[in-house]
Formats: sequence, structure tokens, C-alpha cells
Amino acid sequence: MASRRGSSSVTLPTGHTLAYTRTSEVDDLPHATKKKMADHLRRFETMFTMTPQRMRMIVEAFKDSLELGLSKSGQVVPMIPTYVFGWPSGEETGEFLAVDLGGTNLRVCLVKLNGGGKFEITQAKYRLTEEQKQEDGEKLFDFCGKCLKAFTDSIVESGELSKDRILPLGFTFSYPCSQEKIDHGTLIRWTKGFGAPNTEGRDVVEMFRNSLSQHDVPAEVVALTCDTTGTLIASHYVNPDTKIACIFGTGCNAAYMERVRDIPKIAHLGIDPEAEMAINCEWGAFDSFEHEHLPRTKYDITIDETSNKPGEQAFEKLISGRYLGEILRLIICELIDEGVVFLGQNTYKIEIPYSFDTAFLSLMESDPTDELLMVIGIFSHFFALETTLAERQFFRALARLVGRRAARLSACGIAAIVSKMGYLEEGCSVGADGSLYNKYPGFADRIHEGLQDIFGEKGRNIVTHHAEDGSGIGSAIVAAMTKLRKDQGLYSNL
Repeated sequence: MASRRGSSSVTLPTGHTLAYTRTSEVDDLPHATKKKMADHLRRFETMFTMTPQRMRMIVEAFKDSLELGLSKSGQVVPMIPTYVFGWPSGEETGEFLAVDLGGTNLRVCLVKLNGGGKFEITQAKYRLTEEQKQEDGEKLFDFCGKCLKAFTDSIVESGELSKDRILPLGFTFSYPCSQEKIDHGTLIRWTKGFGAPNTEGRDVVEMFRNSLSQHDVPAEVVALTCDTTGTLIASHYVNPDTKIACIFGTGCNAAYMERVRDIPKIAHLGIDPEAEMAINCEWGAFDSFEHEHLPRTKYDITIDETSNKPGEQAFEKLISGRYLGEILRLIICELIDEGVVFLGQNTYKIEIPYSFDTAFLSLMESDPTDELLMVIGIFSHFFALETTLAERQFFRALARLVGRRAARLSACGIAAIVSKMGYLEEGCSVGADGSLYNKYPGFADRIHEGLQDIFGEKGRNIVTHHAEDGSGIGSAIVAAMTKLRKDQGLYSNL
């Protein structure tokens, strides 16, 4: 083993304190020389680097997929009409409940819209177990009903809500649904690791309403929306320059406002062609099944084939927080098998699928120390593995390749909408949310760099900013807009 020179500790942003041991610079483990690692790195750079020309080709294919989804139902990128008509005025007022069934938590909010782009929010979170994500759909919605009942009881007790008052509710359900009207949604397929049986093909609003009435919850579901549509509406409410919203987190998605005349598949509904409607792209599915356009490596193919939905969500599997750590873990495991790293060490912990969290890539990239102490900490604390400096530098460089590819592909998706809608000249603001965008160092900068590689200097006209809370405030604003629209008798059947 390498000689040891004293021990110390470092605290991770996750709150874990990690003890680490400094090793001498004489890396006498034979497999970890700088030169050998550099040779391997070149191989991965070729695999994970995307040229501007390749990106522009992806953008063109992406645009075609968006157009196809608007013209016909049942396409790979479904381009779902949301029945959210037009932008908020910013003057919406009132009290609304918002419920978000997310990938990790169930979140329940009381939102008070005060007009003038101002609001107040009270919220609670309830963690979802892996079992709940897989057990019967009725049980999942029963859990949602119980949590909402506990929340409404607590705000009645605290005096925030008067007893016997029934509040309009916006339900954020961020999984692909086909909608024929705003308070209805048939689940097309689960994503983000959910697999609850007895739910796909059913109206999730009806399932949720049954659970609300069973638990006597004082709420009426007026709108079903996804977090991305909510993010679009909430971001525009606060910043009217926002024209597109994206989520880059456990999953990935985008929404934007489309002219009804450019959505041929809803022509039969008789909506004014000049009206505008928010479109939930569900773009995580781009290039699914055929796999003609995205630069998939053998690691991406392994992830896809061993996932619970092989062939599906091809774009999401290259860029979302659920998969980036796993891409890096598969590369490390291959290098272990080739006898390149961790020779003579017990590697069973890192051989467990999905044990390498995407948060570790963030930490590795943001490690400010010369010896890469964060990287020492991650491998020793979570995987009981000793690393040499050459290995740590190599792992960090790998993390950078995987993270940069994800951001540049994300830029391709944004560019497709910008190009389709003609926003490049005047420029536009993109509200972006999700753990990757918010927490991964340099993710936003790499998106901007990607947009400039695609569009040249004009790419600077497209600016992303941290989005407003789509699943809380956005969902409440959508509920407010819907209630107002129906009170006015406008498309009250939709």
C-alpha cells in the first residue's frame, strides 16, 4: 500500500463528515500512473465529446420530433396539449391548494396569490418509499389522500384556513398523461423509477378524487398539470420574459406556449386558432426505440437495457440526474474488470447498481483541493476504497465529461424549441429548475456554451435562469387561471 502521512477529515455538503488519509505522492500502486490514466482518458474524451456540428444535427432531428408530436397523437415525443390557455396576467388572487407527486417526495402546499406577481406559501413534504412507488396505484393515491388530510387539518388548526371551506386544488403529476381536458389525465407510462401497477391507462385525477372523498379532504381538483408546465406559468408570473421552462433533475422535460393553429391534432376542438396553449413536450422520450440521433455509448446502452423501461426515455437516460452517476459507475466497473484501477482491493460496494449517486459527480467536480480530498472521502467513506492522486484526477475528468455531455444535450433540446418558435433574434428567457440545474457546478454555464456552439454569437440571446416553483406556485396559478376561465364560460368543457 502507499505510505501514509497523517489523517484529517472533511465535511461534505450532504452533512457527512469523512475521515481521509493522505497518501504520499509516490503512488506505488502499479496501476495508477498518470500516463496510463491519460491514455484511458483520451479514449473516453472521444466517446463523450460532442462537436457543434453533431449538436446542430441533433437539434434538427429534435425539431422534426416536436412538429410530428404536434400534428399526430401517439408519437414518440408526445407534445401534450395542457389546456392551460395563455399566460397568467400576474394579477391572479386567492387561496389554492397544490399537490405534487414527485419522484422522491409528495409535496402539499397552501398558496395565497396576492396579485402583482406576489404570493405566500405554506408547505409540507412526505417522503415516498421505494415500495410505495411499486405497489398498487390505489394504495399510492390513498397515501396522497391521507397526507393531504393531515395537512389541511393542520392549517385549519393553525387558523390559516377556515373550517368547512373547500379550496380549489392544482394537482402536479409529472408523468406522461394524455389529457382531453384540464381536470383529466390518463397515465401513458410511469417514468423516474415508478412502476405502480393498476395505474397506466387510467385517469389519475379520478383515482385522486376517490382518495380525497374517502379521507374527507376539503379540496376540489380543478387542474391537472405537470411540474414543467407549472414552472413555465410560475416563471412567467414573476418574470414575463420567460417563454420556455425546463426541468433538469431526476427526470427531464420542457414546456412552452404554442399557437393553437400550429397544433393540428386538436383542430377538431374548435378552439380559436389565434389562442395560445401551453405544451408539455415530455421530451425525455426523444429518440426512443429507434435510437437514430443521440450519441449513445455502450454504457448508455447497458443502462437502457437493464432499466425497467428498455428502449424508452432515451434522451432522459443521457442527461437526467437519475442516470449520470450510474454512467460513471459502469465505466469504473469496466476499468476494475480490466485491472486498471483498485487492484487488490475489495470493490463489491461500487459494483452495486445505482450505488454511485449523481451528487458524487457534483462533489468531485467542485473539489477545490490539490489532493482532491472530497474524492478521497467519497471513495473511502461510501465504497471503502483507497485512491491514488492519478486515479482521483482521472475520475474527476470522467465526471466532467459525463456532466458536460448532459448539459450540451440539454442545450440541444432548448435550441430545438427556440429554433422552431423563432425566438433567436429577439432572445428569450428560459426558466430552469431541478437538482442538476441548481446543484451541479457549471451545468448552466455549459448549457449556455452549448447554445453558442449551436447558434454562434446569437446563442447569447437565450438565457436560462433559476425558475420559480412550478409544482407549488405554478400549480396554484394554473388552478386560478382555470377557475377564472371556467367562471367566464370560456371552453368550459376543456
